[in-house]
Amino acid sequence: MTYCVGVLVEDGLVMIADTRTNAGLDNISTYRKLHMFNVPGERVMMLASAGNLSMTQSVLSMLREGVDDVEGETPPKLGDAATMFKAAQLVGRAIRRVREIEQAGFEAANLRMEVSFLFGGQIGDEPMRLFMIYSAGNFIECSREAPFLQIGEHKYGKPILDRAVTFETDLYDALKVGLVSMDSTMRSNLGVGLPIDIAVQRRGSLDLEVSHRIEAGESYFHDLRERWSAALRAAHRAIPRPPYGPPR
Repeated sequence: MTYCVGVLVEDGLVMIADTRTNAGLDNISTYRKLHMFNVPGERVMMLASAGNLSMTQSVLSMLREGVDDVEGETPPKLGDAATMFKAAQLVGRAIRRVREIEQAGFEAANLRMEVSFLFGGQIGDEPMRLFMIYSAGNFIECSREAPFLQIGEHKYGKPILDRAVTFETDLYDALKVGLVSMDSTMRSNLGVGLPIDIAVQRRGSLDLEVSHRIEAGESYFHDLRERWSAALRAAHRAIPRPPYGPPR
């Protein structure tokens, strides 16, 4: 299982991804799901992945080496895309190409070919953008009205983001709320876990401001988890008892 979230606010972009992969309770490992395609000063592109691990690895390799889906065409690479929109289209092409190559084998083994990606960043002077790319290769774009996108096990973290994030939210408050949503997901689903990869890009800067891995036992994340739990308990106690049932 996986949980990845991207938050696009007025000040910039936050991307967060867990690293846990598992094929049963006795086979748990870690794998980086947040990948960078950056040329400092020219472009910052971040790609977070969820779904079948072999498919996501094949898509990532194809984006680095070239998407060979058109005969006679020089296979285009993600790092050469002229705009973020064209780059998102190329991610979709890579997904469809991997499906074309691997479909017979997946069907023979009765396996699902499910993948999804969050893709965000900025190229040159064009606007910063964030997309969610589906298993069919189609995609949607983040907007001011809905400033975050999620893939994987998203249901536990979404209510927190819905209540706390707007387009005007401070960039590092967006990171903080995103980490709270990750913690809530981890507490409710053992298939999501540490380490957590985070990246922060300020709008207009063609370089990452933060690229960091949160390991087990890191003091800030431990403190955030404890403070959030204490705040929830305090909020619960502060809300009046429901006026239903017999009087106390």
